[in-house]
Amino acid sequence: MKKRFSLFAAACLFASTMSLPAANASQIASNSIKGSLVITGGSLGSSNAAVYQSFIKLAGGENQAKIGIVPAASGKLKSSKDFKSDLEKYGVKSENIEVLPLSNHDFSDTDFDELKWKNNVNNKELADQIKNFTAIWFVGGDQLRITETLTDKKGKNSSVLDAIWTMYKKGGVIGGTSAGAAIMSDVMITGGDSLGGLKGEFTEKDEPLQNKEYEKVYIEKGLGFFHYGIVDQHFDERARLGRLAAAAVKYEKRKDLYNSYGIDEDTALIVHNREKKAEIVGRGGVTVIDTSKAKPASKKVHPVNNVSVSFLSPGDQINLQTKEMTINPDKDATKGNEYYEFKPLDATGLLTPYGRLKPYLAYSLTDNSSTQSVKSYLYDSKGKGYALTFSKTASTNGYWGYQDGQKDDYSITNVKLDAVPVSVKFKKDKTAFKNYKPSNFKVPDKVNRGDISGNLVIAGGALGSSNEAVYKKFLDLAGGNSKAKIGIIPAASGSLSSSNAFKKDLIKYGVKEDQMKILPISSHDFKGTAEDESKWEENRNSDETAAAIKELNAIWFVGGDQTSITEALFNPDQTESKALSAIWDIYKKGAVLGGTSAGAAIMSDVMLAGGGSLDTLSKGFTDTYNGMEQQEGGPAYLERGLGFFQNGIIDQHFDNKSRLGRLIATAYDKGDRSQLSYGIDEDTAMVVNNKEQKVEVVGRAGLTVVDLSKAEKKKGHFKNIAISALAEGDSVDLKQKTFAISPHKDSTKGYEYGDFKAAPHSGVLTPHGTLKNYLSYNLVDNSGENIVKSYAFHQGKGVELVFRKTETTDGFWGYKDGGKDDYSVTNVVLDIHPVSVRLK
Repeated sequence: MKKRFSLFAAACLFASTMSLPAANASQIASNSIKGSLVITGGSLGSSNAAVYQSFIKLAGGENQAKIGIVPAASGKLKSSKDFKSDLEKYGVKSENIEVLPLSNHDFSDTDFDELKWKNNVNNKELADQIKNFTAIWFVGGDQLRITETLTDKKGKNSSVLDAIWTMYKKGGVIGGTSAGAAIMSDVMITGGDSLGGLKGEFTEKDEPLQNKEYEKVYIEKGLGFFHYGIVDQHFDERARLGRLAAAAVKYEKRKDLYNSYGIDEDTALIVHNREKKAEIVGRGGVTVIDTSKAKPASKKVHPVNNVSVSFLSPGDQINLQTKEMTINPDKDATKGNEYYEFKPLDATGLLTPYGRLKPYLAYSLTDNSSTQSVKSYLYDSKGKGYALTFSKTASTNGYWGYQDGQKDDYSITNVKLDAVPVSVKFKKDKTAFKNYKPSNFKVPDKVNRGDISGNLVIAGGALGSSNEAVYKKFLDLAGGNSKAKIGIIPAASGSLSSSNAFKKDLIKYGVKEDQMKILPISSHDFKGTAEDESKWEENRNSDETAAAIKELNAIWFVGGDQTSITEALFNPDQTESKALSAIWDIYKKGAVLGGTSAGAAIMSDVMLAGGGSLDTLSKGFTDTYNGMEQQEGGPAYLERGLGFFQNGIIDQHFDNKSRLGRLIATAYDKGDRSQLSYGIDEDTAMVVNNKEQKVEVVGRAGLTVVDLSKAEKKKGHFKNIAISALAEGDSVDLKQKTFAISPHKDSTKGYEYGDFKAAPHSGVLTPHGTLKNYLSYNLVDNSGENIVKSYAFHQGKGVELVFRKTETTDGFWGYKDGGKDDYSVTNVVLDIHPVSVRLK
């Protein structure tokens, strides 16, 4: 039986006195430290040049750096050897990098017994060698192995640890990833999760895992290199806001002076002790938690209250002494200039748009003029948990800019967080969707196009300029850099900036400017130009435009509003214009057609033009379209697409906007259920080879494939939907409807890494929050569960999503870009049930 803690008991736990040993006096005098820290949140990609180069620069540069790698945290020597190879790739001489013989356990991938290295921690020769290094790096694994290796049972420093401190105080740099980040603060978070933290369950001793749906937050003493608060890692991926906020309330004794810091994977917090400043470098962000204004806990007040939450992105900085944050000057403040104006749904599970914490608060709160607060939940399978309210205050602001091309890049300051206990009860409800409206959209008749020799590169949106794999695939299919003749159709956008940006990207990848042209195809005027582009509407039936298209071997549709593309290329009576016929002509002969976002939506015959997942499942469809606002929610709106993809329905921005529900509802009602349907993630492309009848996944995220061939629907209930989540290097046979998984991955079936009870996916603090990762970590690579659940609800009505294993379910795991987990999932079965919801 699970232990239940009352709010008062939790408050008492938060109020208890920290029993950890006090920091050494030498560690407290931060003014004496001249060195720096590179604290990395885990899963550091080998290609993350910004972090590696920062570390090497602080170590003295490629030629002067002398780096020692501490392997103690890992169970293998491989991670240390790999890090050494990465440093060499970035220019450090091999002879200036040494894997230090420091461990308190044997490694599984060597013949030598590294347990014998334990005595090296007090070896004078090794200590003297370390004093002359310019940098130390701690690899990931188990942080306790590091502290137990470098200190004795009473917490006393070894000679080697004293030597590392000497190097650091003189000006050396200390870095680490994952476990190597956790050891950086004096208060070290060693285990546990957000639900355990909010329940007030802490431990300061090593206890066996309880196989609960949550774990107590385990606190030990770290090495204290970072003097300005508590550090946590794998922060966004494992949704650790709750555990860090709770730990900060309980264990941070100088809340007035110090924040706490949650560092995302593939991201570093770089600390400059001399300047008492830190900067963010890498691919994710750093969450800054200020608990200085939290009110004392009581029976009516949860300990995590009035907590200030900020999100810093690469290029942002923080003054560690004053807590003042400096945002990258390339970003504009959103306060008073909010882009969005829509009523966001609560973040309740896998169907919530922008369902990770920072995107949810950025799009739904700080850059949205229509709301002052948003809410999410975190609870166990019994419905016991917490409602989390995120609110704007007078000091709240958001900052927006572009990164890596035209991808949104947000920073957020001073959002207020309050946690309140809640009990959530779900009951299956046959009447929940009694107002469901079917679609009146008439699916266009299939046109026999004959053999198609061309190919498609369909990108899910937010395509990064640095995403070489997608750009290279598009150009290869166009005959290569020198032979490509590319037309860019700007019709979806409100300006020519995205078309010009795409041209610029192609030039970077080797295409000459005279090989590209922006085609004069649009039904509306563009901002920022002297010409009235609405007059281009006539060009759709211009012989000159059609002739120009026929000279091309590649077409690209930029993003924006997909209805503007179809309006520009179909005649008012829905017949094909001459321009569209010309595109079909070159496509059939071998041209490649590509597009991103709106340019992906138009690829299938049935075009998803608007709507959200929960609204579509519960309310159905609408015959009216109110523009881009409808992209953020509401019933689904369908129009006729251009039909270049002949094998099913496509949706885009799939992971970020959580569009699984709307794709399922649309494909079931308006699709051919003998075909698969496809949801393409951002910064990822679905590459279609028509001759081979094959789909290949290219890019940085994934492709969700929905199989409705065995699905049933009755009064809003769906049964037997097959869900597969593919990644780069995987492919789909369109004829056989089978999957080929990248050969670098191994099947997890029968070899599952995890063995635990998984809590439902309930909101923005659910670990591994994207669809693919939630199914990977919690279901297919977990022998402890055969089903996992998620919920989505609004105003007392919603859906229960039940994902289950069957005999045909499999998972596949490997590493990518260094030591990052890379999963694929095939044939998880999904059932969807309408439910009524009661909160108290």
